[in-house]
Amino acid sequence: MTARIQAPTPTAIRRMAAVLKRGGLVAVPSETVYGLAAHALDAKACQRIFKAKGRPPTDPLIVHVHSLAAAAAVADLTPEARALGRAFWPGPLTLVLKKKEIVPDVVTSGLDSVAVRIPRHRVFRDLLRVSGLPLAAPSANPFGYISPTTAEHVLHSLGDRIEHILDGGACDVGVESTIVDLRNPAKPCVLRPGKITADEIAAVLGVPVTVRRGRSHPGKTGKKRRSTAQRAPGQLERHYSPATRLRWVKAIASEEVLTSGRRVAYLFVVRPADPRLAALGGRVAWLSESGDATEAARMLFSRLRGLDQGGYREIRVERLPDDPAYAVIADRLNRAAARGR
Repeated sequence: MTARIQAPTPTAIRRMAAVLKRGGLVAVPSETVYGLAAHALDAKACQRIFKAKGRPPTDPLIVHVHSLAAAAAVADLTPEARALGRAFWPGPLTLVLKKKEIVPDVVTSGLDSVAVRIPRHRVFRDLLRVSGLPLAAPSANPFGYISPTTAEHVLHSLGDRIEHILDGGACDVGVESTIVDLRNPAKPCVLRPGKITADEIAAVLGVPVTVRRGRSHPGKTGKKRRSTAQRAPGQLERHYSPATRLRWVKAIASEEVLTSGRRVAYLFVVRPADPRLAALGGRVAWLSESGDATEAARMLFSRLRGLDQGGYREIRVERLPDDPAYAVIADRLNRAAARGR
């Protein structure tokens, strides 16, 4: 099996819709990251997602739909859910709600809730519209590895496990959606940070929104990996991880980089001012030219992938600014750098 990247022409969209209706898998672009899609109401098709990714059955899938009406077919849409949908859908927000019986247990890891999102990306929306299906679509990569933000990333990671990749260009958000647990509308909780912030959600709902926080920085842990189902994806201590060891450092001095040897790579927040570092090529990368957090988030996974493919012994990551705008980047890098699984 060898995947083929396809331009999202109307003919290709119709063909991919037919593949999904037959129970096949299609890698699709979204504004967040590329997803590996299957018919969300076809249990066997969704099981193929878990097999292709090597994903544990305790990690539920997000169901993507085209409209509020389609969301109401798979989940109980409370007034609060509808308010958030009107404010942020289509867009990078996922709501955890009580599921309808129609949703297979494999999608929800046996839980009574389901994660639902209406994506914004034109190609994904076209596929949802033409197929008429709700689509389960976790990130299109081996489980736990760096999320893909281009069709080429998907081909590199899953090209020998799937057949179909729709090319929608580079993702313009670049990190996964914000996930909000809305099962208790009076106590909404952000389970995974994303572009849409807890403050923005609270402004719509008119109630405080809590944020489930992990450890502030990675390190070893004696805890065993839990075997019970997670309420939503992206909750594991170690996730989004390169094969190369990732290590935080307080600051990166030019002389350290110049004398560290070719086995160590560096990831800066902002392009280094020292022109000697920029001239080192592949082992020095940065998230933004100017320190813009939106650009940094969009480039994060692409930069990590590039460094991971360089054959380095270690990737040293510069500490992020103490700024709420970098919270989503900190979450992803903390999990990527965590030692334990």
